[in-house]
Amino acid sequence: MRNAPSSVEQGRCPADFDFFDENTLNCPYRFYEVLQEQAPVYHLPDTNIYMVTRHADIKTLLKDTATFSNNFTEQLKGPEPSPDVTAIYARAWQPVDTLITADPPRHKTYRTLVNKVFNQKRVDAMEDYMKRIVHELIDGFIERGECDFISEFTTPLPVYVIADQLGVPRKDLRDFKRWSDSFARRLSQMATPDEQIEDAENIVAFQFYFAEMCEQRRNDPRDDMITDLVTTTIEDPDTGETRPLNMEELQSLLQQLMVAGNETTTSAITGGMVSLIQNPEQLHALTLDPAGIPQAVEEILRMESPSAGLWRVVKKETEIHGVSIPEGSLLMLRYHAANRDRALFDAPNELNIERANANDHIAFGQGIHFCPGAMLARKEMHVAFTALLSRMTHFRIDESKSDLTYWPNIVLRGLKSLHIQFDQRVD
Repeated sequence: MRNAPSSVEQGRCPADFDFFDENTLNCPYRFYEVLQEQAPVYHLPDTNIYMVTRHADIKTLLKDTATFSNNFTEQLKGPEPSPDVTAIYARAWQPVDTLITADPPRHKTYRTLVNKVFNQKRVDAMEDYMKRIVHELIDGFIERGECDFISEFTTPLPVYVIADQLGVPRKDLRDFKRWSDSFARRLSQMATPDEQIEDAENIVAFQFYFAEMCEQRRNDPRDDMITDLVTTTIEDPDTGETRPLNMEELQSLLQQLMVAGNETTTSAITGGMVSLIQNPEQLHALTLDPAGIPQAVEEILRMESPSAGLWRVVKKETEIHGVSIPEGSLLMLRYHAANRDRALFDAPNELNIERANANDHIAFGQGIHFCPGAMLARKEMHVAFTALLSRMTHFRIDESKSDLTYWPNIVLRGLKSLHIQFDQRVD
C-alpha cells in the first residue's frame, strides 16, 4: 500500500505505531500524519531519538548546525559491533568527517572540492552519454514486452553513470554494486549479525580496491573524478596548510559519492514508475507532452524521497515545540514525512505532475548539506523517463512478481522489486 487516507480523525495516536516495524516502514503515511498533527517532535519509545516531521521545522533546524550537528559518525556504526566486525574494519582505513558528517567550517573544505567535481557544466555535458546508456538498456528488454525494472534498468543506469565518472571499469561493476549495497545496509541500522560481518568485508574490499585505483591515478592521471580528487589540494581544515587529500579523506568522499550516486536514483526512478502506472491519466499526459517531465520529476522526488531521513546530533540541551531534548540525543529529520506535509502540499499522498509547488520538496536536503549530486540525479531521471515514454506504452505492474514492499531501512527508502509489462510504441 503506497498511499493512505487521512487517519487523524480515526482516533489514532503516535504510540499506536512502531517506527522500526517493517509494516510501518512500508506504509508510514498514517504515522506521519498523526505525528504532524499531534507530536511534531516525537520521542521514539525506549530510544534517545526524537523524530521531526514537519516541513517548516526541518528547514529551520537544518540552519542551526551549532545545536544540531551533522557529526553522526559514531551513530553510523550502530550498536556496539561484535569483535569479529571490529577486527574486519581494523584492517583498513578508519572513517573521517568530510561531507555528510562534517560541520562548518570543516565541511566547507570538502564541499567546495566536490562542487568542482559535480558542477553543472560537467553534468550537462553528460546528457548525450546518459541517453546512450538508457537506450542500450531498453534495447536489452524491449522486445520481450516485460522486464525486471530494477535489475535491468534502474540499477544499472546510475551505477554505470557514477562508476564511469569515477573511472571504475565496467568489468568491476558487479563488485561496485555489492559494495554500495553494503554501505546502504549499514546505514539502515537494521542488519543482522551475519549481515554486519558481510557488510564489513565488502566495505574493506571497497577500500583496498579504491586505494589501489587512487595510486594508479596519481601515477597515470585520466579524465575522471578519482583523478580530480587525487591531484587536487585542499587547505587543511585543522592547520590551514595546503596539502593533497589523504587516504582516509579519499575513502570517505568516494564512499559517499558511490552510495549517493546510485542507490537513491535507483529508488527514485523505480518509485516514480510505480506512481505513474498507478495514475494512468497522468502517465498518458506525459506521453503526449514530454515537456512536462522535468516538473513530474520534482513531484516524483517529493513523493518518493529516497533519502527518507537523516540524523543530527544534539550538541546542547534544547527545546522544540515544548519538547525538552537532552544534549547527546539524536534527531531523525524525516524528509519523507516533510514532503507529504499537509501544511504545504494539498492532497500530499496523491501524485500530481502539475503540482505548482512540487519543487518545495526537500528530497535532497537543504542548506549547506544540500545533496551535491542533485543535478546528476535530476538529469538521469529526466533522461530515463523521456526515453521510456518515447519507446513504450501501456505500462503495467506484474503483480505476481511485485509485492511493492520496501527494504527495511530507516534512512534510505527503496522498493525491493518491480516487474513491469508494456507495449512497444509504434508512432
